[in-house]
Amino acid sequence: MVINNYHNLPKAANPHGIQSYKLHDSQHAQIMHLILMPGEELKPHITPVDVVFYVLEGTPTILVGAEKQLAVKDDLVESSKDIVHCIYNYSETKVRVLVMKTPKPVSATKFVNNS
Repeated sequence: MVINNYHNLPKAANPHGIQSYKLHDSQHAQIMHLILMPGEELKPHITPVDVVFYVLEGTPTILVGAEKQLAVKDDLVESSKDIVHCIYNYSETKVRVLVMKTPKPVSATKFVNNS
């Protein structure tokens, strides 16, 4: 049995400059625990695999394709592969989100110029 708690893991490097912890990483899936402080956001990007966001805390705004909606605790948001997606924290409180990629990506994420 493997038990991971993000409090006991090192921060994972990421191009978004946010707190990120790798909870699970296998050939089948990858699960990250993200923390976005007020005003932080991910850079819009496209992954080569399906992504599921599960909101643990806070009220993030999530972009999937052309849709941008507010999510709340216990919401699960799906993003199909090859679709631009992003998480924004426009609120005044911390946001915590699990990001699950299935299967684990074998090619690079593509960043999108949002200008």
